[in-house]
Amino acid sequence: MPSATPAGTAAATRAPRAAPPRRLLSLAGLLAALVLVVGINALSEAFLGRYRIDLTEQRLYTLSDGTRTVLRSIPEPITLRLYYSSRLGKEIPVYAAYATRVRELLHEYAALADGRIRLEFYEPEPFSDVEDRAIAYGLQGVPVDQSGEQVFFGLAGTNLLDEERIIPFFQPERERFLEYDLTRLVYELSNPQRPKVGVMTGLPVNGEMRGPMGRPTAPWAVMTQMRQFLSVQDVPLDAAEIPPDIGVLMVAHPQNLAEKTQYAIDQFVMRGGKLMLLVDPHSEAQAARPGPGGVPNRDTASDLPRLLEAWGIAYDKDRVAGDLRGAMRVRAGERDRMQAVDYVAWFTASGPDQISRDNPATGRLNQVTVASAGFLAKRDGSAIEFEPLVTTSPEAAPIEAAKVRTEPNPTQILAEFRPGNAKLVLAARIRGEVASAFPDGPPAPPEGEQAPERKEPHRARSEGPANIVVIADSDILEDRFWVRVQDFFGQQVATPFADNGALVINLLDALSGSDALIGLRSRGESRRPFELVDEMRRRAEAEFRAREQALQKRLEETEAKLRELRRGTGDGGRADPVLTPEQRAAIEEARADILETRRELRAVQRDLRREIEGLQTTLRLANIVAVPLVVALIAIALGIWRIRRRARRAEEPREATA
Repeated sequence: MPSATPAGTAAATRAPRAAPPRRLLSLAGLLAALVLVVGINALSEAFLGRYRIDLTEQRLYTLSDGTRTVLRSIPEPITLRLYYSSRLGKEIPVYAAYATRVRELLHEYAALADGRIRLEFYEPEPFSDVEDRAIAYGLQGVPVDQSGEQVFFGLAGTNLLDEERIIPFFQPERERFLEYDLTRLVYELSNPQRPKVGVMTGLPVNGEMRGPMGRPTAPWAVMTQMRQFLSVQDVPLDAAEIPPDIGVLMVAHPQNLAEKTQYAIDQFVMRGGKLMLLVDPHSEAQAARPGPGGVPNRDTASDLPRLLEAWGIAYDKDRVAGDLRGAMRVRAGERDRMQAVDYVAWFTASGPDQISRDNPATGRLNQVTVASAGFLAKRDGSAIEFEPLVTTSPEAAPIEAAKVRTEPNPTQILAEFRPGNAKLVLAARIRGEVASAFPDGPPAPPEGEQAPERKEPHRARSEGPANIVVIADSDILEDRFWVRVQDFFGQQVATPFADNGALVINLLDALSGSDALIGLRSRGESRRPFELVDEMRRRAEAEFRAREQALQKRLEETEAKLRELRRGTGDGGRADPVLTPEQRAAIEEARADILETRRELRAVQRDLRREIEGLQTTLRLANIVAVPLVVALIAIALGIWRIRRRARRAEEPREATA
């Protein structure tokens, strides 16, 4: 009997279709992933290239509002030409990375300028036309090896009026000022008309003749920067009237000004002129330069008491401000005992509690260094608006100016310093209607002189609110307190370590009404000091210096007494070579006292070093051990948690089976 096979069974016995090999599937998946990555990168480069996330505390890599304002307000197109030698990046890789950042930033500037910035990139080859054009613009060529071949890394900008501005060579040391340098160049090309500022000072801000051969020195860095942004005009110290085309006047360290010049300054303010006044109880710049005949200057204070009193400002030229928190470390002591000491008369104001964040001119500054500065206050009963711009910390106190004027002793000043619990105002902005310091009109000329001709009428009160900035220190202008100037193949490169220059120019900009660059002059400051550790070190050292001074005085008195005992005295006060038993006993006692004092002095010094070294050890342990230890403990805790979790999961099926 024939057997019948169902159709479903026949279909079931057919051979199954062969599945694609796993290797082929893996290759296809890999290709798809590669295409996806390339596509995402291409899309992100096209649409997200300009978007970044800046996680730094001070937003160091985010373009400031001032830069955006400058770029959006360019009236006419400008051209920026970057000259970069690729060999420089091959020989020194840090320049290759820096050049990439410069290019990216220039592209971002061009994008924000909406077509008003044209970019051109050139690579200068030796003895080429491109190299000749770079040299013609004034860019800096630097030899990269012994062959003498020069490489370039600079920027040249031009506007439609054929005005030129350059950055001769991009220094990596100034990378944190890159945005400021580029924006400044664009601003100068797009704003050829600059506010006019008058400068009246006896300080050698424009350079001086030094040495027996009379060699000229370079202008101070602050004046170089002022001339980059402002039209600066020197005003003589004996001026009888301020020129009418000057809108802002800077008077720095005024000493013994004639009444006619004081009247000129007063009337300049009365007619609506803006004034920046820098007075000083002790000018370190003046004290460091010999006076007439080579003798050091004794008169180093400046003041305008008649004007300040009339305007409601209190200032004492015989007292300086001392601050323990920001005191600068200096070398002091005798030749055989030189040591680093906190000099409280030279200090740095830093942080929002000392530099006003409410004023645009100071809102972005990080630190301002002063030296033997005075302090200001609002006079009782004055109706002016007194806005502190820069202050000391609460650990401050006045110091008699005589202690810092002639051969100051930083160790003794620190030992005698007793900080208070109140801030002292170092710089302030004054607004409000004020009365003239010359209510009865111009002062009478000295006998034998004619009254000068004046074009402006006398004003007894200010026409509208006066606008004055007073800074109780003129040394903020001097290079050594805020900037390092280095020679780079004949080019002077200034690298600020404080914001003194930015403070001065920001305030002049604010007074003149041109404040586009205020927000970015001090960007890029990434200094993060250990404030708590520094405060502990300062307090420990201040206590040590006081104890050291007391022990040192006791040691000197005992040594003087020992010298007298060794000489001995007989009848009539004459020296007696034979010592009595009492004198010998006193000598031994004095010797023992000297040894004990020296031992205590060494113990005090050891205690100071031990405390500071203990702080350093604690920090090292925190950085080296504590962080890895915390990470290890977290990893161990996670491991234990996972093991217990797996154990619980393994037990659950057994319980279910049971």
